[in-house]
Amino acid sequence: MPQPAPQELPEIGPRTNSLDILAHGRQQAIKRNLQNTFIVDVDSHIGESGHWPEVMKFLENDATREAAFTFGGGTGQGAFLNDMPGLQWQGVHGRIPHAAGLKEPVEGSDLPKPVVLSRRAMDALSLDYQVFFPNGLLFLGMHPVKEMEVELATAYNRWLVEHVLPHEPRMQAMLYLPFNSPAAAEATIKRFLGARGVCGFLVTSTRYQPVHANEYMRVYAMLEEAGVPIGFHAHHNWHNEYTKQLNRFISMHALSFVLSNLVHLTNWVINGMPVRFPKLKTIWIESGLAWVPFLMQRLDHEYLMRRSEAPLLKRLPSEYMREMFYTSQPMEAQNMKLLEGTFEAIDAPNQLLYASDWPHWDFDVPSAIWDLPFLNDQARRNILGLNAARLFNLPVPARYRQMAAE
Repeated sequence: MPQPAPQELPEIGPRTNSLDILAHGRQQAIKRNLQNTFIVDVDSHIGESGHWPEVMKFLENDATREAAFTFGGGTGQGAFLNDMPGLQWQGVHGRIPHAAGLKEPVEGSDLPKPVVLSRRAMDALSLDYQVFFPNGLLFLGMHPVKEMEVELATAYNRWLVEHVLPHEPRMQAMLYLPFNSPAAAEATIKRFLGARGVCGFLVTSTRYQPVHANEYMRVYAMLEEAGVPIGFHAHHNWHNEYTKQLNRFISMHALSFVLSNLVHLTNWVINGMPVRFPKLKTIWIESGLAWVPFLMQRLDHEYLMRRSEAPLLKRLPSEYMREMFYTSQPMEAQNMKLLEGTFEAIDAPNQLLYASDWPHWDFDVPSAIWDLPFLNDQARRNILGLNAARLFNLPVPARYRQMAAE
């Protein structure tokens, strides 16, 4: 009997509607009854690069703002950014190019485009909140002009706070800290702390500043006193002396995201930041999870032989690391036994946060957490949303609390 011809799947392009791309994620959410589970996506990217001319209008230096609109044929597109798109290859060689500019149409709405796209994703994945990070600005910590990081970060933060976040209370953001300039980072916290939709502050990890340097202590003290978290968001860097030896994007992508946060977390712990700021909530974002047990074991091993080099520590490094927060994406789930051990090592039921990394090519839907066979229902609920509610002080609707009690 002749077999039917294989059906060709519709092409996913930069203009494909998010609801079409996430259709299977929606089906999975309904099948698992996730619409009755409180879910917070702790890592989504707002795609500010596609709205860069809008962002440039928020530049506060008149000369810089005027110069910005000499870029992009007078549009301001890409003005002053230091990323190198030709070395990213994030679109998986053209197979999943949706995140490249987020060009999908949003006709018929007077709302800012990021709000419309966020609502599509939240509806498709049954999300109660999305926490947003920048996209093109993840490279900004390596900008050769230090002052430009401050100017662009301020414009981006203002664009979010004044133009985007007021339209949708489910949209939350950790604002960009211009970390190369500690005084500017302090000013950013003072200026935007308490603004609607601002749930914390972000350090992009692709940078060479040591996080334990004395000039950052006021930044950490301010955040600790305010009770808002600081996040360290990894990104790739193919220009590092080690990673530039790698001859494939897959190799760089696998190692570079981990390397940046591995270095910063090591400095954070060994130099006693958890002791100096015991109430400061710290998040390590988009490095996956497999590296964390390795670093726990490695630092504990070294510490027990050379305690004098970490005099502030009163406990093993791994014990401080178990009290930090980690985001799930990209979750290395090929070996369930190793993943279960990782969850145990990091106290995942209390410290792990669901993250999608939408709209990037390697995003994870909520069922990636819900379907893990070694989690009980309470651990699933904690990781998918309740841990984030505790971390960011987000209100949990009463209906979820009632269902959990039942």
